[in-house]
Amino acid sequence: MSKYLPSDFDPTAPVGLIAGRGVYPRLIAEKALAAGIELHLIAFDGEAAQETIDLFPEDKRAVINVGKVGAWLKALRKFDCRYTIAAGQVKPGKLFRDLKPDLKAAALLMKLKRKNAHTIFGAIAEELAANGQTALDARSFLDDQMADLGHMTKAYEKIEDTYIQHGIEIAQEMARLDVGQGVVVRKGTVLAVEAFEGTDPMLKRAGGFKTDQLIFVKTVKRQQDYRFDVPVFGLRTLEIMAEHNIGTAVLKAGDVIMVEKEKILAAAARHKIQLIGF
Repeated sequence: MSKYLPSDFDPTAPVGLIAGRGVYPRLIAEKALAAGIELHLIAFDGEAAQETIDLFPEDKRAVINVGKVGAWLKALRKFDCRYTIAAGQVKPGKLFRDLKPDLKAAALLMKLKRKNAHTIFGAIAEELAANGQTALDARSFLDDQMADLGHMTKAYEKIEDTYIQHGIEIAQEMARLDVGQGVVVRKGTVLAVEAFEGTDPMLKRAGGFKTDQLIFVKTVKRQQDYRFDVPVFGLRTLEIMAEHNIGTAVLKAGDVIMVEKEKILAAAARHKIQLIGF
């Protein structure tokens, strides 16, 4: 069914899909439902796409504010879910301005001395476990959507391997420091580093230099928690690369999800953007 599922996964047990923004949650939903999984939806209000919500009948979905952790847990118990799988982003600003945490979320945040993706999602996973759910690897059911090793497109732009390796090293160090999972480099110079604002704003900043041989590298942490925060490369990111003359993307094979991979590869060929897995 998927190599990313645990060996003791019970395919007859209900799974709760915790869904944020973008195509990623819909893709997981479609593939899990096609595999015969009993799937229920916890959709973040104002974040999850309506087309994702519409895949589920009303008795198999709940639309909840992202800060209402207690309400998520209650809905998962109501649906009798044994597993959860998280997919999709939340607008960064919402985490600061419109979170509206309930008592459960406030207590969870108060316990954390350091608040970052790793600590917050780890704490949520513990709450899910106490609630009776096992958080699945967020790559589950998407085996055919992962970045592959080597050239996934034609080599449209000749770039020295030394410069690619430099970009990989910088990206891995930024991920280790928990700054971000992406960078843009050019001929041994770091032009932009991804932080909380996300990938696409970083690419726009890098494109502002209006130069050639720009390399975008996307990686994962050495101790990546694949239950949450798995890096995604989508069509919108590819289009932004094209708009800003970034001709090469180097993606961690088996770790970066290429959402709607066939469309991405076709668009990359159209824009003459080379995609390489490492």
